[in-house]
Amino acid sequence: MVYKEFEQLKLSALGMGTMRLPLIDGMDERIDEEKTVGMVEYAIDHGINYFDTAWGYHGGNSELVMGKVLEKYPRESFYLATKFPGYDLSNMPRVEEIFEKQLEKCRVEYFDFYLFHNVCEMNIEAYLDEQYKIDEYLMKQKESGRIRHLGFSVHGSYDVMKRFLERYGDHMEFCQIQLNYIDWDFQDAKKKMELLKEYEIPVWVMEPLRGGKLATLPKEEEKVLKVLRQEESIPAWAFRFLQTFPEVKMILSGMSDFEQLRQNIDTFEDEKPLTDDEMKALLELAGNMVNGVPCTECHYCTSHCPNGIDIPSMIKLYNEHVFTDGGFLAPMAIQAVPKENRPSACVGCRSCEAVCPQQIKISEVLADFVEKLK
Repeated sequence: MVYKEFEQLKLSALGMGTMRLPLIDGMDERIDEEKTVGMVEYAIDHGINYFDTAWGYHGGNSELVMGKVLEKYPRESFYLATKFPGYDLSNMPRVEEIFEKQLEKCRVEYFDFYLFHNVCEMNIEAYLDEQYKIDEYLMKQKESGRIRHLGFSVHGSYDVMKRFLERYGDHMEFCQIQLNYIDWDFQDAKKKMELLKEYEIPVWVMEPLRGGKLATLPKEEEKVLKVLRQEESIPAWAFRFLQTFPEVKMILSGMSDFEQLRQNIDTFEDEKPLTDDEMKALLELAGNMVNGVPCTECHYCTSHCPNGIDIPSMIKLYNEHVFTDGGFLAPMAIQAVPKENRPSACVGCRSCEAVCPQQIKISEVLADFVEKLK
């Protein structure tokens, strides 16, 4: 396992994200604990020492399961990260209540890493609003040792990120951004990296495989990469891209099954950063790949839909339908969905949009889907 130095700590370069744990019957809130135990055991046995969870993952059950699974290991043998759920504005006055509950759920007395979660357009004003005293409270927890390292994650624009740093940059020890070779340009990740470099803040990476979309590529794109590195797997290219940047200290992957975990750990047996020619070729390929609605299947939206629409699945079908310019796959799949859970059941309340990290206009996408299916 490759390790990175951070504040005199030795962090595994690959961290285990717990937003996409193995499920029972495909239901996001029903985590398969037995499989999760096996994956954590393998991860620890093979050098992973960083585990990332959050208040909202798996409908709130990720923290519970990870607390239970990690409890049997010596506390000093792993690093645990979780986050304040600012993606939901109703949580802003509840920072103390939520933090105390998170310690209880995770069965720990302190968090090694704690983050302001999902700084973006919809919550930047609230995060900067002094009435909530979020920064003040979290800094007190750091001073008392219940938070060892304080940082933030960001899905918002460069300007939003800059506003946050102008207020809280002196307190931030690390920043978690969505970084991969698609989003290097598509979501201005390059510009965000430059901003973090100005503040001398190390980079944590989320969505290195963009919700699994970079784990496989169309045959033509795969051929391009195989010419450059015949032995490299397609998922490994996403990680080698990230290994090229020395400021990246942690790469989180939300691995949902044992085989994904095994393959990723194998990749992190060594570092193989890209050459200039390889980087140029990869970014050119990425520029040709960008299309569709950029959903990463985080499922925040589903908990806020009054009609229980499986929005990530609908967006996935929408992208397929648009990409193929129609066809039978999406209409066939929709027919298997109960009428009350189809895109046509969207009432346009936009509750889902209020918590979407990608700022997707979900109601408009679903309305367009309905039109395209007619």
